[in-house]
Amino acid sequence: MGLQVGIVGLPNVGKSTLFNAITNSKVEAANYPFATIEPNVGVVEVPDQRLDNLAKIFNSKKTIYTTIEFVDIAGLIAGASKGEGLGNAFLANIRETDAICEVIRCFDSKEITHVEGSVDPIRDIEIIELELILSDESSIKKRLAKVEPKFKSTKDKDIIFEYTLLKKLETQLSEGKLLNKLEFNEEEKLAIKSFQLLTTKQFIYVANVGEDEVREDNKYVKLVKDYAASCNSQVVKISAKIEEELSELEKEEKDVFLQDAGIETSGLEQLIKAAYSTLGLKTYFTCGPQEARGWQFKEGSTAPQCAGIIHTDFEKGFIKADVYKCEDIFELGDEQSLKNSGKIKLEGKNYIVQDGDVCFFKFNK
Repeated sequence: MGLQVGIVGLPNVGKSTLFNAITNSKVEAANYPFATIEPNVGVVEVPDQRLDNLAKIFNSKKTIYTTIEFVDIAGLIAGASKGEGLGNAFLANIRETDAICEVIRCFDSKEITHVEGSVDPIRDIEIIELELILSDESSIKKRLAKVEPKFKSTKDKDIIFEYTLLKKLETQLSEGKLLNKLEFNEEEKLAIKSFQLLTTKQFIYVANVGEDEVREDNKYVKLVKDYAASCNSQVVKISAKIEEELSELEKEEKDVFLQDAGIETSGLEQLIKAAYSTLGLKTYFTCGPQEARGWQFKEGSTAPQCAGIIHTDFEKGFIKADVYKCEDIFELGDEQSLKNSGKIKLEGKNYIVQDGDVCFFKFNK
């Protein structure tokens, strides 16, 4: 399973236009609230020149990139948690995602209406996040209602632990604060995963600007960047309209388009980079004549843990791994030259896999 990112935002902020562009989908994007009725899902391959180079060296029949799955839900509005609009009905669709991407309108337009009547990115962020907080608070209260009676009449450590954790979460949410601002130990993190809460996730803010505003930050983008800096979150500035135009072009044409527009990288590439950075994700490779493939892993993962991403049996029966840096094979040209120069290392269970490693895992069946 690849990385999953949920896309949220108010209606008419360019959310579905952006989703269409980055996933090359054709869902409805219209100038009225709730154009997105059903949740939309799109899977995007993560471009990686290193993998392309490896596939050429190994003459691989297939090249399999890592992926990001984007889930776009109906626009949230104030009161969504109480049943207003449609967004709250689809929040369940992003509860399993790894991160939440908040699309914020940072452009003026007389043609495109704003559900709140004016452009104010900080107000919009606060509306979205309050609705997420209220949704989580509702989930916690329901869970507490089941656990509290047991807590009052038991000495069971698991029930006491869960109740104490739930109260900690409830207090934070009742103060109108996101749960991702709290510190958790490993046991708490494991328990919280099963709760599928929205505000424990990391947020990425996407400032959607006009086509002529991608090079310089306008006043709205500056506000979003200041807000994001205060909560250690990343901001990606994107013109959804430009991304829409890019989605219609071939790779060579995209490069020319970006160069002519004075843009270094596409919004999609910036968003991918931000998602990887926010979640501490890296990529290792497995290569051979049949396929060259990239694999996402969490920074700090050991060789057995990375082997388990391919198949759980690989982790259980892990023995050793042959590992080398992709840069070394780019320089020397083939694995035999790597062996001759001592660049291939035999690593054990404690080896921490690095971004760009090429791995061959050895395991007991």
